[in-house]
Amino acid sequence: MLRILFFFSLLFIFSNNAAAMDFCVANLKRPAGPAGYPCITPTKVRANDFVFHGLGVAGNTTNIIKAAVTPSFVAQFPGLNGLGLSIARLDLAPGGVIPMHTHPAASEILYVLSGKITAGFISSANSVYVETLFKGDVMVFPQGLLHFQTNAGGKPASAVVSFNSPDPGLQILDFALFANNLTSSFVEKTTFLDDATVKKLKGILGGTG
Repeated sequence: MLRILFFFSLLFIFSNNAAAMDFCVANLKRPAGPAGYPCITPTKVRANDFVFHGLGVAGNTTNIIKAAVTPSFVAQFPGLNGLGLSIARLDLAPGGVIPMHTHPAASEILYVLSGKITAGFISSANSVYVETLFKGDVMVFPQGLLHFQTNAGGKPASAVVSFNSPDPGLQILDFALFANNLTSSFVEKTTFLDDATVKKLKGILGGTG
C-alpha cells in the first residue's frame, strides 16, 4: 500500500512540475516520446522559437491532388511543444481535393480564408456530414474520424486549420490502401475492388505488390 501511495505521490509531483513550467520548447535533435519532445535548456530559448513565418504564402498545388498543406506542427514550430495546439494552411486549386484522411491525435477546426470549400466527415456509425463553406465559415472535424475538403468553386480556395495537439498525426486513406507493399490480392479481398483497379491505383500512388 505504501509503495502505491509513494508511486502516485511521485506522479502528482511530476505532473505539478510539468504544469508549473511556462513552456517546453522542443529539442528536435532528440526523439519524441508519448508526451512530446524533450525541452531545450531554458537559457537557449529565443523569441523566434515562438514564431512561425510559413503561413503567409500559398502552397504549391501543382500535384496530383491540386492541393497543398503547409503544416505548422511541432516539427516545424518547436514552441508548440507541450501546449496542446497547432495550425496549418490549406490551398486548393480549382478541382483540388484534400483526400479522405484522419488525424489520430487531434480534432480539427477549419476557417475558410477565400473561395468555396465543400468539406465533410464520416462518423463511426457511418453517418455523413457535408457542408459547403464560404469565406469566414468554420467547420469542426472530430478526432480520428475520416474527413475531406474539396474546392467547390472555379477559383483557388484557401483555409487555416487548427488542431488541439502539437502533432495531430495524419493517415490518408488512399495512400494507406494503395501506396504500400501489401499484395494486390489482399487489397482486393478487403476492399472488394477488382485486380485491374487495385493495380491501377497502386501504379498512380506508388504502391507495389
